[in-house]
Amino acid sequence: MKRYKDIAGDGGSNIAGQVEAQQGRLKQRLESVRAVVAIVSGKGGVGKSALTANLACCFALDGWKVGVLDADLNGPTQAKVLGVRGRRLVIADGVVEPPSTELGVKVMSMDLLLPTDAAPLTWDAPIQDEAHTWRGAMEANALREFLADTNWGALDVLLLDLPPGTDRLSTIASLVPSLSGIVVVTIPSDVSHLVVRRSITVAANTRAPVLGLVENMAGLFMGPDGAKLAADAGIPFLGSVPFDQALAVACDQGDPFVASAAERACAIALRGIADGIRTALAARPA
Repeated sequence: MKRYKDIAGDGGSNIAGQVEAQQGRLKQRLESVRAVVAIVSGKGGVGKSALTANLACCFALDGWKVGVLDADLNGPTQAKVLGVRGRRLVIADGVVEPPSTELGVKVMSMDLLLPTDAAPLTWDAPIQDEAHTWRGAMEANALREFLADTNWGALDVLLLDLPPGTDRLSTIASLVPSLSGIVVVTIPSDVSHLVVRRSITVAANTRAPVLGLVENMAGLFMGPDGAKLAADAGIPFLGSVPFDQALAVACDQGDPFVASAAERACAIALRGIADGIRTALAARPA
């Protein structure tokens, strides 16, 4: 079996041409999206997906047209959290119509494509030694397809829920040169801050502005201060979200917590953070 390096040119597959065409569709698809915001952490277990989903609901409640792309291909949760899990995807003229929540948030997730709960996402490599490189390339291609082949329509904001790992942000930044901003999420934990500092560095190296840092699960741990981390990194502090078990329950039920429990401190904090992101986006150069 030949490896790619053994093949002269592209072997007649015109891979470069296919990627260029797909990137062109992606650019065209996002022309009707006013802002694309990546929600990142680098550290798993910080509640980033719950935060992303509820920020999307906050924007929708304020009258914005919102979309959410679950960029965590191996551990997708947005379909469940936003209450569209099990919905059938409709494909027309090669374009996927994403399901919408009760609040009108459009959702695209790998979870909507997997056949069963137990079905893992696997990447087959021609040679096991090349599996890691192959997987990275396939993940990038899958994300490009989600962005290019989903009928997002006209949106005020498209939120990208990125998986743990600092490398994913670089991938997204290369796919979406017009990325409007990055929101970084941490929890009051030394370990989380250690990883998130690296994510902030990666974010600063992209061309997208870092809109700010969010401290999630405040009060659950007696750890370092998120506001100080933001100050040390020279980025805005968007606010703290107090830990609330009811938020986790709402996510399991696909319930829009910020709408159904609007009076709780956690929901109020989330609305404040959404306002801060909206203000930061409005302040961008035209």
